[in-house]
Amino acid sequence: MTKFLYLLLMLVSIVSQISEVNAKEFTQASTLKVTTLSTMLASRGIGEWGYSALIEVDGKKILFDTGNRSETVLQNAQTLGIDLSDVEDVILSHNHGDHTGGLLTLRKTLREQNPKALTRIHVGKGIFAERANSRNSILTTRDELIALGSEFIVYEKPTEIFPGVWLTGQVPRVHPEKNWSGKGQIVTQVGLVEDNIPEDLSLVIDTNQGFVLISGCGHAGIINTMEHITANIHPGKISAAIGGFHLVSATDEHLAWTAKKLQGFGVDQMIGAHCTGIDALYTLRGHLASDRKHMVVGSIGDQFTLETGIKAGFIAH
Repeated sequence: MTKFLYLLLMLVSIVSQISEVNAKEFTQASTLKVTTLSTMLASRGIGEWGYSALIEVDGKKILFDTGNRSETVLQNAQTLGIDLSDVEDVILSHNHGDHTGGLLTLRKTLREQNPKALTRIHVGKGIFAERANSRNSILTTRDELIALGSEFIVYEKPTEIFPGVWLTGQVPRVHPEKNWSGKGQIVTQVGLVEDNIPEDLSLVIDTNQGFVLISGCGHAGIINTMEHITANIHPGKISAAIGGFHLVSATDEHLAWTAKKLQGFGVDQMIGAHCTGIDALYTLRGHLASDRKHMVVGSIGDQFTLETGIKAGFIAH
């Protein structure tokens, strides 16, 4: 009898814990607009090997990455009629120059209109690590940006930076989605270690339609990142994936595996820009039985909103 009561109490405790998790309320964004400002494909503006997007969520503007060349994002914003002077927060997905190249010029130019423009720079832990055989581009501009009044905010774990707006922090490499060169090395106190871009982070918007994932290169792996999101923010559908996902060199077998995983997360919209790869995007579209309205190659000026979904650039069609 005592054993039965013990088991009953344990069952009640487990059910209570599950109920508490299910009852927990998560803040969700009600409006979202994502506009591509840097990638290779362009029917208007300037294309380049790089990535940047403007995120407008519940009245807040966030710049995600800053492109490669110093002037690209500025010029493309002007072409698209977008004012960046009121953007105070910028996220750098990782240290590579094709994501950080426009930052200093943007800060210098926009501060003339708004002293607070791009003053908060959100980065992942490891971005400032010394690279042994390559240039860490952000180190060349960090001190100058600080002198101009910007601050760097470093993240290791998933963090909600605004209501419903999350940064993943560092993402564990559970699956072997290795998509970096393998040649880079990081200087540590115990010697050189492989540079797997440990600082790689992504932006996640929690909405009533599901999570919207925005990634610069996804060096941690798109599936690793999605599993990290649902395990550490809350379980749920990931409805859209936008940005660079570094599948350009993925094998057919890896793309088939990736598509199956994406289907499991509920992904039904995707803008594959930058390093995702054009053929890779089309291959994923085929595996997911999707179409040109819901899965497109990213181009300058394309948009995603919760209300209308993807509005692709002309050339992306």
